[in-house]
Amino acid sequence: MRIKLIQPAMLPRPMDTKLKTRMSPSLALLTIANLTPKEHEVVIENENAEKIDFNEHVDLVAITVTVDVMNRAVEISREYRNRGVTVIAGGIHITADPEGAFGDFDAICVGMAERVWAQILKDKENNSLKKIYYDMECISGKEIVSPDYYSIDNKKYLYTNIISTSRGCPFKCDFCYNSCKDTIKTYVNRPIEDVIKDIKTLKTRHIMFIDDNFIGNPKWTRKLLKEIRPLKLKWNAAVTSNIVDMPELLDEMKESGCQSLFIGFESINSKSIASVHKMQNSVQRYEKLVDEIHKRGIMINASFVFGLDEDDASVFKNTLEWIVENKIETVTSHILTPYPGTKLHASLIEQKRIVDFNLSNYNTAHVVYKPNNMTAEELYDGYLWIYKEVYSFKNIMKRLPKTKKQWIPYLSFNLFYRKFGKLTEVLCSIVSFKNIGRFFRCLAYFIK
Repeated sequence: MRIKLIQPAMLPRPMDTKLKTRMSPSLALLTIANLTPKEHEVVIENENAEKIDFNEHVDLVAITVTVDVMNRAVEISREYRNRGVTVIAGGIHITADPEGAFGDFDAICVGMAERVWAQILKDKENNSLKKIYYDMECISGKEIVSPDYYSIDNKKYLYTNIISTSRGCPFKCDFCYNSCKDTIKTYVNRPIEDVIKDIKTLKTRHIMFIDDNFIGNPKWTRKLLKEIRPLKLKWNAAVTSNIVDMPELLDEMKESGCQSLFIGFESINSKSIASVHKMQNSVQRYEKLVDEIHKRGIMINASFVFGLDEDDASVFKNTLEWIVENKIETVTSHILTPYPGTKLHASLIEQKRIVDFNLSNYNTAHVVYKPNNMTAEELYDGYLWIYKEVYSFKNIMKRLPKTKKQWIPYLSFNLFYRKFGKLTEVLCSIVSFKNIGRFFRCLAYFIK
């Protein structure tokens, strides 16, 4: 069979440029490509980087779906099904809300695909396709298949050196997909030798680990760091704030080449943190956490969620002051978004507070529910305001790292990606992404 794997186009947020949409390829599709038996031909199309060729002959289409591209995924599915092509959908949104996907695709894959993809292909060939595929009971890390890195077209992306060392997260915050039904409540680490193999396949010293939580199993993480230290890598990852209790692990991160850490601080209001059961966060220890990371020469990408029930309009000014005072290198902000399938979504549905059911607006840049202590307008305007203020010239300079060797990557991100992102986008349209990617590789230390 000729199989096409598709990543639908994402809708950019107000601060996004094409740099965001073309930052890196989909590991999900690359993994599916590697799971596909060699007798089949695989084509990958990322609609963020190229147009979908609907006229090209294919026997099967598989689409990876996040909530904000669900509407586009349905459009793509409808076009192919009208042409007599079978369409399969999978991905985090399908896994979180499988009921919402019934009828829009010929079949859906819930959860990890490692055990079911080959069966889907056999059933397709035998005209016995089921409506839903799921098999994750007692799944182990050794079953996770490496992405097919050899199928990446480097010219389409700024950064391709991405590796996953695990699946899932041990925590279950209300607004996160990990609070969904039992179908995705799992956390497994891959065998360390498989991770090392992926690193060597990429043939680079610059690595972005894109796990939900790189320290979900600290004991395993220490073993990995011991193995990668001789490789002299420069790497970044996402961790939870409870790393403040693991100073020895931070030491090992520094020694093994860690450049920056993405951390979900979410809020500087402890009541807001408690309202979504993010129990691993201790607001009272945030400054100690920042100090422990900074004194080891590691930079921070702090993620914040605005619009939690304990937030009022003062949260934006207070958060900005905290960011500047603690010299946080870069910030990723979000409007609280009730992803279907999460505990937050169920709660807001019960309270009849969701006012917008258009999934295209569920990209953390729209207010789709009734906030508790501010108006929707105050929440949206505050969200735009804090991005503008964090990346003003004044606050960029105030947050300049103390370590001079960090100035180039810091200023590259803050100026060329955030402050002048539109100009950089134009430059990328003139120069190939392959070449411009070499210059902006330092940006990957920050982006998650």
